[in-house]
This record gives sequence, C-alpha cells and structure tokens, in this order.
Amino acid sequence: MTNFKLLALGALIASSATLVQAEDSFSLGAGVGVLESPYKDYDRDVVPVPVINYESDSFWFRGLGAGYYLWNDEADKLSLTAYYSPLHFKPGDSDDAQLKRLDKRKSTLMAGLSYIHNTQYGFLRTTLAGDTLDNSNGIVWDLAWLYRYTNGNLMITPGIGIEWNSENQNDYYYGVSRKESNRSGLARYRADDSWNPYLELTAAYRLSDNWNVYGLARYTRLADEVTDSPMVDQSWGAAMSAGITYRF
Repeated sequence: MTNFKLLALGALIASSATLVQAEDSFSLGAGVGVLESPYKDYDRDVVPVPVINYESDSFWFRGLGAGYYLWNDEADKLSLTAYYSPLHFKPGDSDDAQLKRLDKRKSTLMAGLSYIHNTQYGFLRTTLAGDTLDNSNGIVWDLAWLYRYTNGNLMITPGIGIEWNSENQNDYYYGVSRKESNRSGLARYRADDSWNPYLELTAAYRLSDNWNVYGLARYTRLADEVTDSPMVDQSWGAAMSAGITYRF
C-alpha cells in the first residue's frame, strides 16, 4: 500500500465502519480501495479491502482496528484502541531514481484512546494514538466533526477534520537523513510536526435486512512540513473505497 500521512486506508475504513454499520452486532464484507500517494512517481494502489465489524457493550472491532470501551452510553463513547497502520514506503515502488536509493519505511501498530460524542447536530470523533513498534515513535491525533443524514435506506455522513502528526511521525516517513542524502543526491530534510485538514464522505445503502453497500472517500490537504520534503511532489492525498457487507 502507498504511504501518506493523513490517508492510511486502514484507519479510514476503521473509522468509517462505525458510520456504516454501528447498529450491527456482527457483519462481514469485502470491497476495493484506491490510494493516491504524494511521493514522487509512486504507484497508485488498487487493493482489496476486507471488512469485519463487531460491536458489543464492552468491545468493538472495525476494519483494521479494535477497542475496549471505558465508557459507553448513547452520548459518549470512550475506548482504549489499537489499529494497524499500513503507512509505509518501499523504494522499489517509486519510478524516481533518487527515491529508489532511500531507506524503507515500515508500517506499524498504533495504540491509544478514541472518543465519540453524539449530539442532535452531529458528532465529534477523535483518536490519539502512538506507534507501539518503535518504528517512527510518532504520535497522531485525529479530530473530526460529522453529520449523519438518513433518508429511508440511504445514509450519508459528510465530515470535516484535521490530523496532527508529531515531528517523529513526519520525519520517519518524509525526512531524508544525511546518509540517504549522500546516497541519493536528494537534499537532507528534517520534518517538523504538521496539521493536515481533510474532507470526508461516507455513504451506505441498505439493500435488505442483511445486505448493505457502502462507499467512502477522504481528500486531504497536506501541510508544508510534508510537501517541503524532497520525497514529495504533490500537495494533497486521497483515498476511496467501496464494497458490500452482510449482517448476521
């Protein structure tokens, strides 16, 4: 999978699965995801996406993430959470000769806290998580406001959000070390922390009591701390996914 800071597809699927199937106790599905990376001459990925959702009073599993409720009522949901972040960089996936000479960046397991607050005007969704596998040693904070609109079997949830990435997180995925600079000819680069705003849209349609189709998309405007990297050649990232699920 491609790597860009705001649009790890696993995190997007995990968060959007809440909107698509929050009322279901258990559902399985499959879909396809499309990822657009800001790295120079980096391949666009079209990947299969498994969807597994489970919800109980104390535990949940959505996409590539899971959580344990510390507080769970109609208005507020606070969880301990962990999720697999597929963010990574493979030099061989770039057609740029200089990027091919850089080091690999690995994916990781993130863990932290997630919180949802529901109101009649929409809901707040936020997650604060850190790298647990000693890859980036970074921290990511995601904050969004979303509004759910329902018309018959159709549910649409637009949202606006922002993600903060710590200096360690950005530098691991976008920095260029002295050794890499000497080896590749790219300028040395030390990334700072960043704030990256995004727009998100999720849609779901209930075909029957058991079958649902869904689609989701997120567009992210990347901060200067990312776009100033010599590894990057565009100012935005995007992810889309669509699929079908079956509720048991």
